[in-house]
Amino acid sequence: MVKKSLPVRGNVSFEELKKVNEHGAEFWSARELQPLLGYSQWRRFDDAIKRAMISCRQSGNNPDYHFAGAGKMVELGSQSNREVEDYHLSRFACYLIAQNGDPRKPEIAEAQKYFAIQARRQEMSDALAADQERLEIRKQTSEEFKALSGAAREAGVQDRMFGVFHDAGYKGLYGGLGNEAIKQRKGIPKKDNLMDRMDTTELAANQFRMTQARDKLVRDRVSDQQAAIRTHASVGKEVREAIKRIGGTMPEQIPPAEHINEVEKRIKSTPPVLELDGKDAKGLVGEEGENGI
Repeated sequence: MVKKSLPVRGNVSFEELKKVNEHGAEFWSARELQPLLGYSQWRRFDDAIKRAMISCRQSGNNPDYHFAGAGKMVELGSQSNREVEDYHLSRFACYLIAQNGDPRKPEIAEAQKYFAIQARRQEMSDALAADQERLEIRKQTSEEFKALSGAAREAGVQDRMFGVFHDAGYKGLYGGLGNEAIKQRKGIPKKDNLMDRMDTTELAANQFRMTQARDKLVRDRVSDQQAAIRTHASVGKEVREAIKRIGGTMPEQIPPAEHINEVEKRIKSTPPVLELDGKDAKGLVGEEGENGI
């Protein structure tokens, strides 16, 4: 079970280290946060802070609002004091440091869990979120295709007839067009998997077709190859009629989408844009503060 607070030394928790500055904004001292995240050397912790600053800028936020240079007085053995480098950190800065910390440290792993359950993770840009949605539904259709193939085999469809069986579903949904005819109409290369070039809406329609066909084969206890093929075609037609009734775009009229492999590459290479709102966006400046720190 994830802890509700992160212990640092004794019973002191992350939230108990929080302070409030002159702008009324909450902040944490990097020097006090350092042992909580499992760092014994300031130099290595400072490296994590620098990486977090870069992530802050890449995410579309101003590091000046979240990382403020500061000095901290520490006691020396000779009973004298010395000022050492420190930072005042917003909550968002603490989150970024946890994300950029040494993943081998159990304290970093706990911190990442902590910030996740605090709901301080920010949303991705709309475009990246749309890419994620399409990639996820493409994975789901792949699994559904396998499940439907298994149900078809149980219903008596022989391996050599699988192409005919799956084409029957396409023909029902696409007004008589099979796999190859759909690709030809849309200008999709023959070598491409048709579902890799479907957008989210088209993928969802096909996923629904396959799910309903699989369930109907099982529910009706179909055990004849030709009956299974007819069932798939019938389900495809029903889904097509449903789209028509609600005024949706017929699937054969939906333009081909970018290849799913390109979408996956973009997701892996694009840093998420983190949109902070109101108080969080201002960070250390606070809602009443000026534009600088």
